Amino acid sequence: MSTFANAAAVVTGGASGLGAATARTLAQAGMRVGIFDLNVEEGTLLAQELDGVFCKVDVASPDSVAEGFETVGLSLGALRVLVNCAGIGPVAKTVSRGAAHDAALFSKTLAVNLAGTFNCASQAAAIMAAQDPTGTDNARGVIVNTASVAAFDGQIGQVAYAASKGGIVGMTLPMARDLADKGIRVCTIAPGLFLTPLLHSLPQEAQDSLGKQVPFPPRLGDPSEFAALALHIVANPMLNGEVIRLDGAIRMAPR
Repeated sequence: MSTFANAAAVVTGGASGLGAATARTLAQAGMRVGIFDLNVEEGTLLAQELDGVFCKVDVASPDSVAEGFETVGLSLGALRVLVNCAGIGPVAKTVSRGAAHDAALFSKTLAVNLAGTFNCASQAAAIMAAQDPTGTDNARGVIVNTASVAAFDGQIGQVAYAASKGGIVGMTLPMARDLADKGIRVCTIAPGLFLTPLLHSLPQEAQDSLGKQVPFPPRLGDPSEFAALALHIVANPMLNGEVIRLDGAIRMAPR
């Protein structure tokens, strides 16, 4: 595939959902995968399955992130790929029953989704920048972030979530420009309705109803489809500074 076929990769939020699918796909492509997550049980099992390494990491904590990258470096070698999938999705309106949105919940959402993505991306970039360049383009690494269609079509009750994902979208191009002279590419995937653990918990009828909102194909996305795009971004050297909607052409209604 790419220059980084046998490199070390880190997937945040890698214990389940989009992250777990991505970790499996990168491992199948020959990468040595480190998983950052707070779910120790599931993360450890997946790391064992992939012959990788699990690190209990709180992406909102720069110190925790640094410890995770140190462990990966010692265990797997030079970091070349980061895929940020860690995130939370609380539901709360700006005003509900006369009360303002919980400021702490808003701050936590930005801390995990936006600052967490930045913490991992910036620290990974510093590690990648210190590596020797490789391949015909003198590349050093690739960072793939995860936003959401909510960044563009935020629904009622998604004000904190949409703000956090909109921040990731806004960070993509300037980060790619910042890192261009270091041979590090940055892209963002904005997924639509995907069959993650949250939607898995819904009755099949509800899942089918949500899937029918997607113009084509009229179904929920499979995490493996997200993972396939993440791998393609890693493999395609001309993809840089771009936000890619992966959503079957859906545009979310207000609710």
